[in-house]
Amino acid sequence: MKENKNSLTYADAGVDIDAGNALVDAIKPLVKSTRRSGSDTEIGGFGGLFDLASAGFKDPILVAANDGVGTKLMIAIDAGVHDTVGIDLVAMCVNDLVVQGAEPLFFLDYFATGKLDVEAATAVISGIAKGCQLAGCALIGGETAEMPGMYRNDDYDLAGFSVGAAERGTLLPGEDIGEGDIILGLASSGVHSNGFSLVRKIVEMQELKWSDPAPFQQDRSLGEALLEPTRIYVKPLLSAIRESGAIKALAHITGGGFTENIPRVLPNHLAAHIELGAISPPAVFGWLSNAGGVSEKEMLRTFNCGIGMIAVVGEDKAEIVQQILVDAGESVSILGKITMRDGDAVEYSGTLEF
Repeated sequence: MKENKNSLTYADAGVDIDAGNALVDAIKPLVKSTRRSGSDTEIGGFGGLFDLASAGFKDPILVAANDGVGTKLMIAIDAGVHDTVGIDLVAMCVNDLVVQGAEPLFFLDYFATGKLDVEAATAVISGIAKGCQLAGCALIGGETAEMPGMYRNDDYDLAGFSVGAAERGTLLPGEDIGEGDIILGLASSGVHSNGFSLVRKIVEMQELKWSDPAPFQQDRSLGEALLEPTRIYVKPLLSAIRESGAIKALAHITGGGFTENIPRVLPNHLAAHIELGAISPPAVFGWLSNAGGVSEKEMLRTFNCGIGMIAVVGEDKAEIVQQILVDAGESVSILGKITMRDGDAVEYSGTLEF
């Protein structure tokens, strides 16, 4: 084939195919590390494969979820810390699967950037692989898009997609939620992956740099502390679901906080009564509230405030479920009870002790 000496190449337009190939080679061991029953975790084809029968399912219902990391990515980019946001990406998807009683099976990612930095992208995908290991799901594929002009050179964006399964008849929430059921709260690891536009606004107001010591955790930089990845609750919750058979509902406390997320799993005639004094918020939330002048009401509808997941269980089974979760490494507290609704779907008493 004759080549025109003056012809343009894709690289001239800012897209480096060789860099993309180098990234695929770099992440192959990471992908392989997520192998599980049902998947051989090979990448490079046009689609990922998964065998439900090999995973042990008889009559499964598939459950799908997708999500991103939001403006937390801007902190990762500015701070140059790329190996944790992949965990966030997986967590935001798989935690949404397990609240429906589903076991996450596989995960796919989408990585878009202005100019592909193989080292940074590999660090991001190493976090995705770590998240998949924590969730017990296979990383079976993904897409890398280099789009000069759409993003600044160092900027990147992430999206994740995960599929899980549950045997027919076992999906949550159940139909037996009733007045007097106990609400358990599972501790968060920090801010998780919601509310970061407000977090960044507060940091800007305080005239802080990501390299400064965190005001709420002096042994870490502000960037590192805020990038603490979202906790993945999958394995402990699946254990509690399967061992106790007593979990009636789960709610992932993401954007919207308690106020918006708990009602999503309750019948219209029931409400959740939360005793705020039962929550022990990590220091970061006290700092955000004080430094930003954020009201308690706004904190509760923006952040998780220290509780990343709630479980609704019958009063007679609450101790059993709590012990299973504690044995699996979770910090669990009794937050309140389910009541008859006579107003708001979430009612609060007491105050948050920041």
